[in-house]
Amino acid sequence: MANTLLTTSIIAAEAIDVLNNNLVTAGLVYRAYEDEYDKRVNGYKPGSTITIRKPAQFTVRSGAAASSQDVTEGTTTLVVNNQRGVDFEFTSTELTLSIGELSERVIKPAMIRLANEVDSSIQALYKNVWNWVGTPGQTVNSYSDFTVGPQRLDEMAVPTDERCSTLAPADWWAMSSSLANLTAQSTTAETALRKARLGMLGNVDTYMTQNVQTHTVGLKGGTPLVNGAAQQTTYAASKDTNTQSLITDGWTNSVVALEAGDVFTIAGVYAVNPVTKAVLPYLQQFVNTAQATANGSGQVTLTISPAMILSGAYQNISAAPADNAALTVLGTASTGYVQNMVFHKNAFALAMVPMEAPQGAVNVSRKSMNGLNVRVVPFYDGANDISKWRLDILYGVKAINPAYAVRMSGTA
Repeated sequence: MANTLLTTSIIAAEAIDVLNNNLVTAGLVYRAYEDEYDKRVNGYKPGSTITIRKPAQFTVRSGAAASSQDVTEGTTTLVVNNQRGVDFEFTSTELTLSIGELSERVIKPAMIRLANEVDSSIQALYKNVWNWVGTPGQTVNSYSDFTVGPQRLDEMAVPTDERCSTLAPADWWAMSSSLANLTAQSTTAETALRKARLGMLGNVDTYMTQNVQTHTVGLKGGTPLVNGAAQQTTYAASKDTNTQSLITDGWTNSVVALEAGDVFTIAGVYAVNPVTKAVLPYLQQFVNTAQATANGSGQVTLTISPAMILSGAYQNISAAPADNAALTVLGTASTGYVQNMVFHKNAFALAMVPMEAPQGAVNVSRKSMNGLNVRVVPFYDGANDISKWRLDILYGVKAINPAYAVRMSGTA
């Protein structure tokens, strides 16, 4: 193939193709919210927002007499606020290449890096997930280890279709011998998603990705206790954020008690099946949503999720926490733990939108494929005869239904 003077359109088309072929987690989450954005002619800047309605829940009456109940829908928002890009430059001579040469040398490594940024952003949503099964620090190294994840999804009445799991490389290789016959065959022509696929395990489509995150537990010093009884809330008060404040004491004075993403239980507060309202045989888990530092008296008000709801259609706890009920934080202080996850597709969402063409810029090219969007903008350094290029993507991620996901460690 003869060399061709490469244009922004050719480079953008190659870039979007490479990006599409190198995403893993992005292919496992909900994508339809991209359709909620108006098809602007000039694209989007960071900060564009859509509002998402949460599904309503109901109680069941007994007998023939009607018992009307209010339909209360919560909402959440998804903001496209992650702008990522790679910049590079060429001399005029270097631009006279085949697209194959340029793709191998520049575009492919650049887009693989961006694909990993997108996947990592989705994996980082683990901090919104409160269910964590297994023993922190233990490797998932057997099928029985793996099944505790989908079991928790079953106990929480999560739909059994479109379930996925992402495992860190160490966890996959630790259990590879027993799963050798289940792995999917791949070829060099397949996408990263296909290559990462391990097969169906317990009705869960399972993948390996290097972008699984590691969570480091806070200092959690002292003997933390609930400070004050009856701290539950209502769905009406928490429907949009699914968070609430929890007043606690007993922490070591003036230290970072918990980090965002730390998971804990409260003595006497058991989980409830969201459909049947049956009390489950394990304590309800909660996630701390923001770094929390104890004051000089060892007191701290945590912001936690899920909000504690004691009755009605959205009940999720067996009893309100008692005054001085003990908090137990999972994991060892200041220790990092791999955050494998098993989740339903609707637990997380990704929206990638076309960026605006900047005023004054010429030869801007924007390409779309399978809901992905890439923008290429050239600019020229005439003094040195160098063509500079910026390649950008704009996207947002959101844990739209964290109850549909579970963090997963091995069992001791």
